[in-house]
Amino acid sequence: MKDLYASDALGADNSDVLATFGGPGMRHSIRPRRTVMDNEDEFDGDLSFEEPLPVAAPKITQYVSDDRAPRWQDLPIATPGPGGDMPLVDDHRNSAAARAFDLLRTRLRQTILEHGWVNIAVTAPTSGCGNTFSATNLALSLSRVPGSRTVLMDMNMRNPGLARAFDTDAPGAMSDLLAGRTSLGQQMVRVSDTLALGLNDQPEVNAAEILQDSATAETLLRMRATLQPEIVLYDMPPMLEHDDLSAFLPQLDGVLLISDGSQTMARHLRECERMLEGQVPLLGIVLNRARSSSLPKYA
Repeated sequence: MKDLYASDALGADNSDVLATFGGPGMRHSIRPRRTVMDNEDEFDGDLSFEEPLPVAAPKITQYVSDDRAPRWQDLPIATPGPGGDMPLVDDHRNSAAARAFDLLRTRLRQTILEHGWVNIAVTAPTSGCGNTFSATNLALSLSRVPGSRTVLMDMNMRNPGLARAFDTDAPGAMSDLLAGRTSLGQQMVRVSDTLALGLNDQPEVNAAEILQDSATAETLLRMRATLQPEIVLYDMPPMLEHDDLSAFLPQLDGVLLISDGSQTMARHLRECERMLEGQVPLLGIVLNRARSSSLPKYA
């Protein structure tokens, strides 16, 4: 079981939660702010913070309703299977892991509601850091808020993984939806009254070009106008391996960065921060698989 450690997210009181789930651990801090690293390349799992990142001006977006598109309640229902390829905290609602993701969820919701944000990317510096795992479980936690609407989109078109995570079939290619070749009703599914998924059934080598296409912006605008979600989470490829996230920045209100305590280096985080600075707020860094030495001990 992993230890997940949630701390210092938005509140002034630094209250801590120690959780256990699947591999060494996690820390997260949710706030548009600057991370400060020393000169060591090896990341030791401890983050300090100083001045906030400059917050970009709110995007002025006109939602245009499409009467032909299905509404939230009209989306087809998909039932997740038992054989998903990653642990889902919904299967263990009394676990400390579920409580840790709930803490992350609540503080993220406070931030987006305060600023009127909707579109949040979940990404990582390099592959293998656990961003799909984090995006999936964060979406499940968000969906437990009564009356809410969360959309989770598989925008990692180079290596789609959400259909496997939920052990369900993807209706088609995400590239077809974004280009307007398939409709929302054909591509989007609901797994509950409060959670909808945009799944993908095939890799796409031209992902960055698709994400920069004006048709993609129009499709996502139509999706938000029709489904009226409170938050849209986009599971994205690693920032330092592809230009997909950079291509998609105009569509985003904020970014959550998933760091792996066993492989992420300080220079990786500095480079990710540099790429985002002045464009989109870095809402926080989630440290996955933290070293046990960096986690506090409780009697």
